[in-house]
Amino acid sequence: MIKITLRLIGILLILAILYGLYNIKLIKRVYHSITLFDEEVIIQNFQNMADIVDVSIMEASSTPYQWDVRLDHELIDTFYYGDSLYIVDDYLEHTVTEGLMIIHRDTVVYESYSNDLQPDETHISWSMAKSFVATMMGILHDEGRYGLMDPITKYLPELKHTGYDGVPIKHILQMSSGVGYDEDYSKFNSDINRFGRAFAAGAPLIDFVTTLESERESGTYNHYVSMDTQVLGFLIRKLTGQSITEYMHSRIWEPMGMENHGEWIVDNTGMEMVLGGLNATLRDYAKLGLLYLNGGRYNDTQIISEEWVDMATTPDAPHLMPNQTELSSNHHGYGFQWWVPQYDDGDYLAGGIYNQFIYVQPDKDLVIVKLSANHNYKYHGQITKDLHIAMFKEMAESF
Repeated sequence: MIKITLRLIGILLILAILYGLYNIKLIKRVYHSITLFDEEVIIQNFQNMADIVDVSIMEASSTPYQWDVRLDHELIDTFYYGDSLYIVDDYLEHTVTEGLMIIHRDTVVYESYSNDLQPDETHISWSMAKSFVATMMGILHDEGRYGLMDPITKYLPELKHTGYDGVPIKHILQMSSGVGYDEDYSKFNSDINRFGRAFAAGAPLIDFVTTLESERESGTYNHYVSMDTQVLGFLIRKLTGQSITEYMHSRIWEPMGMENHGEWIVDNTGMEMVLGGLNATLRDYAKLGLLYLNGGRYNDTQIISEEWVDMATTPDAPHLMPNQTELSSNHHGYGFQWWVPQYDDGDYLAGGIYNQFIYVQPDKDLVIVKLSANHNYKYHGQITKDLHIAMFKEMAESF
């Protein structure tokens, strides 16, 4: 009897310790979610997300691909935004640039690192991840696994009676789902910040998605809703029967010769936060830009069709065109999870908060990638995006 009692006490003690450790972990996650973008810690956080949240790993490619390198390009000195002149070096410093790479004609002509980022070190993508999700969607579309105008609930019946009920997949790809959502990072109680706190507290991603409601008819208005991308992640999982990590590694990471491992932030169920939870190196982010620049072909392998590349980077409806402010909540255009600049000249970009960019200018055979930890972003987000686009355009004109 004494042995049984002692055994029960031991079990209860172990459970109490585990419960305590879980709560410590939970408290740390919530704390980090609140302080993630604080000036004192933002650089360290962006370069070490695996120390803050749970992640799944994509191993480096077994056949890593490296470009030719000829670091002989000098950056432009200045650029204009409107009538204002900016000094490039000052602006790069002001936006807390950690990595900058320029690839011209498949050759690395400029590569620099600062603020402790190393070439083999991963960095959070934020919404640049959306363009990787679009690439997986392209592979599946090329294989005939779904139709663009299929309603999402054909494959994800759990989204019936939510804002996504009956919404065509194409409209979700184009950030035109009609779902109501406030993505203002400067507002403490915006939807995106509520989501961040709920995620940090351990809520599964699907739980938050199912709370969203329709605000307008889909396919009529372009409004940026990060949860649209998360829904695409659920769809990829359903169509492939694999995790995002497994599928992306086999269809993108491995065949594209990614030099370093990648990480996906995951929730408590193991679901990847595809709306912005990818971590990769500067060089491996650049490979996505090269893939699209080369019509979906990389290192002699056709990853996605040229048709998909064209659809993904070309707005095809009035509400998706640049400068359509009556039909859109922003002045840039939108394709399939790729941005088209306000004054586009064939260029397009993947963009993430706090100034992460993959910029592609096909006319110049050019890709520019920038990683940053700009703590001022939450106060000046849109203008910093516009300034970066202006800078990239003038950088491209120097070639």
